[in-house]
Amino acid sequence: MEMVNALGRRKSAVARIFVTEGAGKITINGKDLQDYFPSSILQYVVKQPLMKLDVLEKYDIKVNLDGGGFTGQSQALRLAIARALVKINADDKKALRSEGFLTRDAREVERKKPGQPKARRRFQFSKR
Repeated sequence: MEMVNALGRRKSAVARIFVTEGAGKITINGKDLQDYFPSSILQYVVKQPLMKLDVLEKYDIKVNLDGGGFTGQSQALRLAIARALVKINADDKKALRSEGFLTRDAREVERKKPGQPKARRRFQFSKR
């Protein structure tokens, strides 16, 4: 197997990944997964597609993560990993789709409107 690349996005976070056969090492922006995401919950989110297919120790993943916060970055990475696994083996698509790992969450932050304090919040109405 040669190198497989994929892209995942969530909010303003973008994850570009490169998957090769290896021992299960995940490197994000030159750091190990445990160093980049100290939270065990975020580590779990990233590993979900790999654990679903039971290939956690089979692939080395190199990641370039950019933009967003840590939650958006972890979910963008999960989408990218799921897309790469489908490129490697198309038979896995049904299992990943049923868990919702292949669905791009398109929710973005709504822009602030002029003359208002926030996107939808209005200033308090004063009758007099």
